[in-house]
Amino acid sequence: MIRLWRSCLILSCFVLFGFGAGVISFFIFPYIMLKVPAERRKFAYAGVIHSSWKFFKDLLQKIKLIKVNCNDEARLANLSGKIIVASHPTFIDIVILIGLIPNSTCLAKKDTLKNLLFRNIVKSIYIINDIDLDDFKTETDKFLKEGFNIIIFPTGTRTKPDEDIKLHKGAAVISLHSNTAIVPVKITTDYPFLQKNQPIYDIGDRVVNYNIEVKDEILPQNFSHLSDIKARKEIMDIIKREI
Repeated sequence: MIRLWRSCLILSCFVLFGFGAGVISFFIFPYIMLKVPAERRKFAYAGVIHSSWKFFKDLLQKIKLIKVNCNDEARLANLSGKIIVASHPTFIDIVILIGLIPNSTCLAKKDTLKNLLFRNIVKSIYIINDIDLDDFKTETDKFLKEGFNIIIFPTGTRTKPDEDIKLHKGAAVISLHSNTAIVPVKITTDYPFLQKNQPIYDIGDRVVNYNIEVKDEILPQNFSHLSDIKARKEIMDIIKREI
């Protein structure tokens, strides 16, 4: 009975999430585009997403579906112009992280622009990752210099515990190009929840603990004596160990 009740709760939450995304995409963002000066729009867009996803994160905690435990929440809340690389065990990792980190954006695939519900959100504040490399460097560098944080899941997809993961090099490329520090974040759960190929309604009969461990920064200047290729490899090796 508890499992059934929790399944109903999580399904209801995702219906609410979808409804909220529609309101943001079709009403709030167009209003911002009309009323907010161009130089402040991205911050307004990011503020709306941060606030709404923080609300969703807090709602999941309030109804006791999850509990978020972070070793340094204050540090995440005060990040500016950083690259955050995180492990990716569950479907809502990005929601939790953006709910914790103001003025943040993330990478999105070009295919997400085909999603009617999220298309306006993606093109307004997210960075398309499957574009020309020089354009990608320019776009990410611009966001970082404006003070935005870029959240990256270097695995590119959800992974399971103890899985031998392969990482994409995007975070290292951005870091070396823009001379920006990387903040590794390890996300784990104490119970299988919203994992890859796991049904949304399969959430067990107890509160799922999200443990978020913020690690020491990786500084690109520490690798300035190496060639780009070797520096990228060194950075990616550290990221793999940390997350």
